[in-house]
Amino acid sequence: MTRLRPLWWLTGLLAVAVAGVAGLAFGPVPLPPVAVATEIVNLLPGVRMTSGLDEREVAVLLQLRLPRVVLGLLVGAMLALAGAAYQGVFRNPLADPYLLGVAAGAGLAATAVIALDGPRTLLPAAAFTGALAAIGLTYLLGAAGGRDRSPAALILAGVAVAAFLEAGQTWLMQRHADDLREIYSWLLGRLATGGWSDVRMLLPYVVVTAVVVLLHRRELDVLTVGDEEAAGLGLHPQRSRLILVAAASLGTAAAVSVSGLIGFVGVIVPHTVRLLAGASYRAVLPLSMLFGAAFLMLADLVARTAVAPAEVPIGVITALFGAPFFVLVLRTHRRVAL
Repeated sequence: MTRLRPLWWLTGLLAVAVAGVAGLAFGPVPLPPVAVATEIVNLLPGVRMTSGLDEREVAVLLQLRLPRVVLGLLVGAMLALAGAAYQGVFRNPLADPYLLGVAAGAGLAATAVIALDGPRTLLPAAAFTGALAAIGLTYLLGAAGGRDRSPAALILAGVAVAAFLEAGQTWLMQRHADDLREIYSWLLGRLATGGWSDVRMLLPYVVVTAVVVLLHRRELDVLTVGDEEAAGLGLHPQRSRLILVAAASLGTAAAVSVSGLIGFVGVIVPHTVRLLAGASYRAVLPLSMLFGAAFLMLADLVARTAVAPAEVPIGVITALFGAPFFVLVLRTHRRVAL
């Protein structure tokens, strides 16, 4: 597989470029893909070419579509990277970024803001805080029986925390039925953005998470052999697991805070990369970021064009791919070395 790696990097970058141009070109106001690509190249310093787009079309491209496409790129890359990291840490091909209660915590906090008529500008901060609080509670609960935070203990703690928080969310939704439409709109995920503010908020978390996780990619390979064997090779399994889970959860919480709950990206993309490009996390992690970004940009394109001028929640689109994909994972995970 080593000889194929440069080809996979090129394929991943090409997928991002194609998905990005498609997301920018197609919509209620169709734009020529070549002109779109030209206008994007014009953003580079010192470059100026004639794209053929008029002022209105340039405004649609740069002020409306480009922030949304970039947000989809960042969220998709983040969810896929976090999914790959969780699957390595927990040695489970079905692990995803919402495993430790991230979705439940963010969902409860966002539901509370909407149901209690709080300012909608607080939604991202509330979701982010709720997600991090859920992760912290999961880690505390997972350590309640002792100092050894094993993968199994953390998963069980995450299930318990998620069930508790989802019960609170259901109660709030029942008490505030008039807000159900808005609540479900957030819970099913969306990438609609009024500009670059969401991108600027998310970008630092994506950079920090990506750097930390990618620097620990070799340790993920070692963790796949088990804690005892990893310790024998000089690795501190609990410390490595804590760092990786904290970084992946931080990035996931930030992504959820701006996009709502978008499921299955963290399962579909890393597992597909693993099947095609090999099981080493030195390849799985960066390729998951690239293909995760491309996947979510294309999913968002389908979401906003399938029933235009209305939009389908992007979480519905990813679920349409993700639900059947679980069948593939269940049939193949015993034959694929994590």
